[in-house]
Amino acid sequence: MSISRKITYNVIFSSIAKVLSTATALVGIGLITRYLGQDGFGLYATALAFLPLFGALGDWGLPQTTAMKIAQPKANEKKIVANIIGLRLFISVIILLITPLIVPFLPYSYELKIAIVIVAGSYMLSSLYQILIGMFQKRLIMDRVTGAELVGKIIQVGLIAIGVYLQWNFYLIVGTLFVNMFLNFLFVFLLSRKFIKFKPAFDFKYWKIILRQSIPLGMATALTFVYFRSNTILLSILRPPEDVGIFSAAQKVIENISFFPAMIVGLTMPLFSYYLVKDKTKFKFLVNENYKIFFILTVPLVIGGLLLADKMIALIAGPDFFESILVLQIGLFTLALIFFGTLFMNIMIAARLQKLIFWALLVCAIFSVTSNLYFIPLFPNNAYLVPAIVSVITEVLVVILTGYFIWKKLHFFPRVEKFPQILLAGFLMGAVIYFFQEFNFFVLVLLGIVVYSSALLLFKIISRKEIVELLRKP
Repeated sequence: MSISRKITYNVIFSSIAKVLSTATALVGIGLITRYLGQDGFGLYATALAFLPLFGALGDWGLPQTTAMKIAQPKANEKKIVANIIGLRLFISVIILLITPLIVPFLPYSYELKIAIVIVAGSYMLSSLYQILIGMFQKRLIMDRVTGAELVGKIIQVGLIAIGVYLQWNFYLIVGTLFVNMFLNFLFVFLLSRKFIKFKPAFDFKYWKIILRQSIPLGMATALTFVYFRSNTILLSILRPPEDVGIFSAAQKVIENISFFPAMIVGLTMPLFSYYLVKDKTKFKFLVNENYKIFFILTVPLVIGGLLLADKMIALIAGPDFFESILVLQIGLFTLALIFFGTLFMNIMIAARLQKLIFWALLVCAIFSVTSNLYFIPLFPNNAYLVPAIVSVITEVLVVILTGYFIWKKLHFFPRVEKFPQILLAGFLMGAVIYFFQEFNFFVLVLLGIVVYSSALLLFKIISRKEIVELLRKP
């Protein structure tokens, strides 16, 4: 199979697998919210919020470094993977050993503290399999990884369904995450043995070389966690589980969709790097087309989401979470801004402006934490709205800062053509959804897609030629 066909196949397969995995995850959330209620789901969401925290603490940029180092010509893949696995195992064991010592001092119930320890064990498995992904990226066979992740997610949700039916306790419900991570690691590990057979290596001199390259990336990952994911933990410390449950029912929807911007930008990211050096005109064209596509995607996402938020929450979380509707409506603006923040940061990476990304993320992380700490106690009756609003403002900061750096360093800022027509298409879609709002949720989504797509074609907002140019490989 040719490289272009491999890339196309992987993109299509991975996209479908990610969509199915997201849908499966939302089914799991629906089962858990209905089974545990607001308080129980708040405890569950708090425990799971520590998974990305452990990930940020133990990341150190190692997954990205693995992918970059093994992709280099004549790279000693076995030595690289064995040593980074050894280093990751060392870091993960330290986190796993320290967690039971720190958890008793957290202001949580005994039940939640045990759940956090279970999550720490899940992190260890997750951290190891993330390292192995680089081998699949190098060989353009990411379809196997996304397929394995989908199977693991389906099994986890199946276990949750069994647990709800058999009325499992809270620990067993949280334990389904451990099963999911174990299966992901097992599948990816067994598949990786077809390429190279290795065991963890502990070459401390080589570790120093790896860490010098990886730590800057790890710091960026940690800052991203702080400004995007730490709000659930801060809310859980300052407010009761009920508030966390209300916030998280909506936040989980946002988190499960937020991978789309990175996936879309990933299709053209290599082209940014290539044309920024070879052909500035082509580079600007590609950026403008991505910018335009993101407006085409986010306008219906926000307009349709605002109108259908009540049905989405009722479908996913159930009638007991009606307070989550407003949280989701606010979160839709965060999700839309993530598209543009992701695009701008990838442009900066292509231009080798990573240091400026670090400073931008640092400002955003400080703003997010301080704002949540200050404002959550001021609004005890609806504290769950505070992190949602702070997230929107933080993402605005991300877009403003990264956009400013692009304009300052590259003397260029993306432009979008036919924005009024895009907005009009979105309003037409919104009007149809509003007038037929008594219809079933899925019927309204399908109707919205048909109306919006028809309007895009009618107004000639994007042409076939633009799509071909956007995806053409150099």
